Amino acid sequence: MVKLTKRVVDAVVAEAKDYVLWDEELPGFGLRIFPTGKRSYLIQYRSGGRSRRYTIGTHGIWTPEAARREAKMQLARVAQGEDPAEDRAELNKAMSMKELCELYMQDLRDGLILGKGGRPKKKSTVDIDLGRIERHVIPLLGSRRVKDLTKAILTKVMRDIMAGKTRAFIKTSKLRGRANVRGGPGTAARTLGLIGGILTYAVDLGIIDSNPAHGIKRPKDNVRSRRLNDGEYRILGRMLKSAGQIDKFGPTIDIIRQIALTGCRRGEIINLKWCDVDLDGSCLRLSDSKEGKSVRPIGLPVVEFLEQQQSENSGTYVFSGPRGEDTAFGGFPNHWGEIFLGSPLEGVTPHVLRHSFASIGNDLGFTEVTIAALMGHAKGTVTSKYIHVLDAALIMAADTLSGYIAALLDGAVFKQRAYSLDRGSRKAALADFIARQEAPRKKAA
Repeated sequence: MVKLTKRVVDAVVAEAKDYVLWDEELPGFGLRIFPTGKRSYLIQYRSGGRSRRYTIGTHGIWTPEAARREAKMQLARVAQGEDPAEDRAELNKAMSMKELCELYMQDLRDGLILGKGGRPKKKSTVDIDLGRIERHVIPLLGSRRVKDLTKAILTKVMRDIMAGKTRAFIKTSKLRGRANVRGGPGTAARTLGLIGGILTYAVDLGIIDSNPAHGIKRPKDNVRSRRLNDGEYRILGRMLKSAGQIDKFGPTIDIIRQIALTGCRRGEIINLKWCDVDLDGSCLRLSDSKEGKSVRPIGLPVVEFLEQQQSENSGTYVFSGPRGEDTAFGGFPNHWGEIFLGSPLEGVTPHVLRHSFASIGNDLGFTEVTIAALMGHAKGTVTSKYIHVLDAALIMAADTLSGYIAALLDGAVFKQRAYSLDRGSRKAALADFIARQEAPRKKAA
């Protein structure tokens, strides 16, 4: 045996079989020489009654001095009852992010991943999550071990998505066989949120002890802060009137108008079924919304439209597919793009109409709880009690909001929007409002 120095290691000669040259100063520390001439540092020790070997690294990458220091550290762990070779084997078998994602996706398809209110995620949400995992998460993180993920790594992934590094055209059964996968702040923020959910799933399974995605600042998506002002509502009204001269846009115009007058989500109106419409109760009783079952009070303009539509349509859906098919109308996305392309409102999305509905409600002086109830936001037991106990007040609020927006779409100009704080003026306005609302309801009855 000799002391392993650089001169000694460089001078060793390979033989027909590999052999170990042991260090004379540090028992258990040695150099393994392979027939190919490759040399690597190792330690040999006993653990659990058997002899174990732990490879430190290859000569050239490791110097004799650095390998000796590492050997001392690992032998110290052995003295404390640890087993470096076993720990490395476990680490090598550690689950990769791709394997975790595959496990998560299977549970997602089986309805075992719960969303809002402890309910299984909706199919549309499942499809979106699967797409983000396959197009963003696995390409950027698939080869990494789950245990190795840190805030720094996840922050870099988020910035890569923002920069469009996962942008691609992919084959799909929709959109004429191809889809454009984009990046940007919104996609990055939502994908990071999904990664956080996957890692929470890993914590629940005992794969990791904590979630490294917690506390990472996400970019803000400016789309949801966009709202229409009074002038833009009037522009929208003129655009819809102009588009109405083209027959194919008929259902799309009606859908756009009802989204604007109810504050419902796009899918809630497009997929609205007659069994979910309660005209006598002036509300929509949605059996399957983002928040599960949801009751949405609707104003008179919406009630009158649905009454007329019901007299002309006996199918399952309020907005049926073409040629009398008993399916929901499917041309909305393309028609929306055609109607808004090159207009002053280009870039507006259906969600902007929903956000604008809530903003108008705030401008008119309605409380946050009232607006939340009108829009079906999940606000816990307060909202559910509010809907059942004060439904008449909510219907009046829906009448006011939808009537105001309908007037803007028809070109009306209002000088004052918020309620007056003077008590006498408020009483007079309320009495006048009640009289105007009761007249058409009594006539309809």
